[in-house]
Amino acid sequence: MVDTPDLGSGARKSVKVRVLSAVPMNITYIRGDATKPVGEGPKIIVHICNDLGVWGAGFVLALSRRWADPERVYREMDTYKLGSVSYVTVEKDIAVANLIGQTGVGVTKRGIPVRYWAIEEGLNQIRDAAEGTGSSIHMPRIGCGLAGGTWDEIDYILERVFKDSSVPVTVYDLYSWERIHKDVGNARAAKTARSRKNK
Repeated sequence: MVDTPDLGSGARKSVKVRVLSAVPMNITYIRGDATKPVGEGPKIIVHICNDLGVWGAGFVLALSRRWADPERVYREMDTYKLGSVSYVTVEKDIAVANLIGQTGVGVTKRGIPVRYWAIEEGLNQIRDAAEGTGSSIHMPRIGCGLAGGTWDEIDYILERVFKDSSVPVTVYDLYSWERIHKDVGNARAAKTARSRKNK
């Protein structure tokens, strides 16, 4: 059971959350909505933005339906440097981290827009911010979807960034439990293959 705030009334209610044992460290997968992070204490919602100032598809639409400020702050940025992060406080205990992790939009003949190195650079900054504020980190499957990346690569980045950190990370998935089990299994298989290759 997880005790969560009822944002409408200010009261608290307990909801059942099915948690999958996924990868090492404090990374947990749950089925749910990343714009409604669960748990106690301050929280940072992480998502990926492009370097063009374009906001209008993917997870950002869910954010905009819930809060207006993340889009406003993003559009008012002077520069969209890859790897940079801007933080927007949307509720007393929730901040949104706009991480510039893709160049352009859409998959083209030139390749995918996701930039893994920029995502890792931004996640390092967000980890440090979370450690300094005692925050937990929450995210959808960043870098996949419209950004064109794969979860195996993002999982590997999370592993590197958080291997020595006590910051809890929750990854939210709107798909079925079968999809989550399959993807977690793929991530584990990729990790095993990397370990064998590095020996």
